[in-house]
Amino acid sequence: MARLTDYRVLTFDCYGTLIDWEGGIWDALQPLIIRGGAGVPTRDAALRAFAEFETRHERDTPDLRYPELLSRVHRDIAERFGIESSPALDEAFGASVPLWPAFSDSADALRILKKHYKLVILSNVHREGFAASNRKLGVEFDALYTAEDIGSYKPADANFEYLIKHLESDLGMSAADILHTAQSLHHDHVPAKRFGLANAWIDRQRLSEGGSWGATEKVQTTPETDFVFFSLAEMAEAVMAAAE
Repeated sequence: MARLTDYRVLTFDCYGTLIDWEGGIWDALQPLIIRGGAGVPTRDAALRAFAEFETRHERDTPDLRYPELLSRVHRDIAERFGIESSPALDEAFGASVPLWPAFSDSADALRILKKHYKLVILSNVHREGFAASNRKLGVEFDALYTAEDIGSYKPADANFEYLIKHLESDLGMSAADILHTAQSLHHDHVPAKRFGLANAWIDRQRLSEGGSWGATEKVQTTPETDFVFFSLAEMAEAVMAAAE
C-alpha cells in the first residue's frame, strides 16, 4: 500500500488545485453577464460551457498561448448564451488569470509540504500568468513547466512526457519519486495514471461524493487514485502525521 512518505516530489496542477479558477472565471465573466439580460446563464451553466470550450480549444489549437485561448473561450460562451461580446471584453477575460484568487488553504499547506518534498508545477497556463498566481501562494517552487514551454495542453501525453523527462534532468527525480497532486480528473489524473504515476486527488468539488464538475470536463471513468483529500490543508495534515 502506498504511503505519503514514499515520494520525493509533488507535481502540482495549479488552477483548480491551488488557485480558485472557478471563482476567478465567474468573476471575470461578470462584464459579459451584465450585458446578458434575459439570456444570462447561471454560474453552473457558464462553468459547464467554459469546460466544453476550453477543452475544445486546448485540443484543436495546442500552440495557442493561454490568454488568446481564453479570449476565444469567452467569445464562444457569449455566442452560446446569445450575449453580445466585443474584442475588448474577450481580451480582458483572456488577461484575467493574474486576478484569480488562491484557495484560502493553499499558501499555508504549501509551506508545510515544502518541508517534506520538492514542489513542481505542471500547468496549462503561460509563465506570466503563473508568476502572478505564484505571488499568492507563498512558496518558491523547485521547477515550473507550462503549456507555453511544451507546446500542448494537458491531458496530452506530451505534457507528462516533458514532466518526467525534465524532472530527471533538472532535479534528478524518477517517475517513482513523483506524487502527482491535482483536482482535475480530466486534465491530470487520467493522464497521470496512463503514465503510471502515483497520484493524490485534491477533490475540492467533492466529485467522489457526487459533487459538481464545474469548469472541468467530465471523464467517463474515474481513474484510480492513491490518495484522496478534500483540501490541500487536509493533505498537509496527513503528510505531517505520516512523517512523525
